[in-house]
Amino acid sequence: MTDCFGSWFRGQLAVNHFRQVSTNTQGILCLLAALAALTTSDAIIKLLSPRYALHEIMLFRASFAMVVVLVIVRLEGGFHLLKTRRPVLHLFRGSLFVLANMFFFLGLAQLPMAETVALFFSAPLFICLLAQPLLGERVSAERWMAILIGLAGILMIIRPGMGVFSPVSLLPVLAALTYAGMQMITRKLGLQDKAGTLTFYVQVAFILICAVSGLLIGDGRLSRSDNISLVFLLRAWVWPAPQDLLLLALCGGIVSIGAYFLSQAYRLAQASAVAPFEYASMPFALLLGYFLWNEWPDWQSMGGTLLIILGGLVVLYSERRSRSRALQLRIRGRCS
Repeated sequence: MTDCFGSWFRGQLAVNHFRQVSTNTQGILCLLAALAALTTSDAIIKLLSPRYALHEIMLFRASFAMVVVLVIVRLEGGFHLLKTRRPVLHLFRGSLFVLANMFFFLGLAQLPMAETVALFFSAPLFICLLAQPLLGERVSAERWMAILIGLAGILMIIRPGMGVFSPVSLLPVLAALTYAGMQMITRKLGLQDKAGTLTFYVQVAFILICAVSGLLIGDGRLSRSDNISLVFLLRAWVWPAPQDLLLLALCGGIVSIGAYFLSQAYRLAQASAVAPFEYASMPFALLLGYFLWNEWPDWQSMGGTLLIILGGLVVLYSERRSRSRALQLRIRGRCS
C-alpha cells in the first residue's frame, strides 16, 4: 500500500512539474512578446522626438492606450473594478510612472537606444535598495553585492570625470530610480486591485499631467535651448501629420498589448523563471538602434551593460534561493 501511494505521489509530482514547465514556457513567450512590443513603442517615440513635444506624444499615446485598457477592464470583470479605496495613491503611483517615462524618453532622444535601455536596467537594483527603508524587507549580502556590481556597470557606461561624460546619461538612471519607487507602491496596491485597475489609473495620470503640461508650456515660449532633450520637452505643440498620427495610434496600441502580455507572463509562470528573460529587451534595442539609426555601443558601454545585467541576475538568484529556503521550512513545519 505504501509503495502504491509512493508511486502515485511521485506521479503527481511529475504531472505538476510538467504543467509548471508548460506554463513557464507560455509565460516566457508572453514576456518576449511584451518586450518586443514595448521596445518597438520606445523606438516609435524616438522617431517622433525631433518633430513633437514629449508630453504631446505621451498624451496621444495614453489616449489611444486608454481605449484598449477599458476593453481589458471590461473583459476582466467590468467597470466596477475601477472603484478603489485609494484613488489618491493610485494617481501618485501613476505620476511616478509618468515621471519615469519622461526621464527615460528625454534621455532616449539624445542617447543611443541600447545605452538608454541598459542604464534603465538598473531599476531592479534600485528596487532592491529601496525595499529595506520603504517595505522593511531585509537586504542580504548577496543583494548588496548585486547593487555594487550594477553601480560599477552604470559608472562604466556614463563615465563620470572623463571627457565623454554627458549629464544626459543620468536621465535613464533617474528613470530607473523613479520606476523603482513606483514599484514599491505597486506591491501594496496589487494586493487588492486587479492589473486592469492599476493600468487604468496610470493612463489617467498620463492624460491629466500631459494635458496640463500642454496648457502651461505647450506654446513653445520656453523652448530656447540648444539641448536636444530640453527642446524635446519644451517644444510647441503642433497637430500631427496623418502618418505620424497613425504611428501614435500604433504606439498606444502596442503599449497596451505589451502591458497585457507582461501581466500574463507573471500571471502564468513563476516569477523566478520569467524574470531573467527581462534582459531580452537588450538585443531588441540593439537591433532597432542599429537598423533605424546605425547605432552600436562601444566596448565600454557593452561591458557596463553586462555588469548591470549580472547585478540583476544576482538579485534574481538571491530571491529564488530565499524563496526555496522559505518553502523548505514550511514543508518541514507541516511534516513535524
